[in-house]
Amino acid sequence: MTIKASCHCSATTFEVSQAPETVTQCTCSFCSKRGALWAYYTPSQFKLTSPLKNVSFYWWGSKTIKHGFCATCGCGTFTETPDWSTGKPDFGNPKISVNSRLFDDFDLDQVEVVIIDGKNLW
Repeated sequence: MTIKASCHCSATTFEVSQAPETVTQCTCSFCSKRGALWAYYTPSQFKLTSPLKNVSFYWWGSKTIKHGFCATCGCGTFTETPDWSTGKPDFGNPKISVNSRLFDDFDLDQVEVVIIDGKNLW
């Protein structure tokens, strides 16, 4: 089941290969200000369908996570990140986290929201 997504102005579009089982609400300063609900995928499950030039990137703090946003309207779109499931970055197992609030024609209310305490973890 491919799910398509777009930013507010539709200059940045992407798709993922399946619906998320859960989405993550992180309480760190960046994520809480951005308001995203993150769904995690492997790079092969994610496809940017608009030109890469439509995406700008922000590297914060440790420069470990590459945060993407639409270069036109500013919507936070996706991040390129190592796997953090062990509590430490696993650079050999990259992940793409997408802002699931941007999914088109998808009922996000049917997906469990998992809260992580990023405010106190990093």
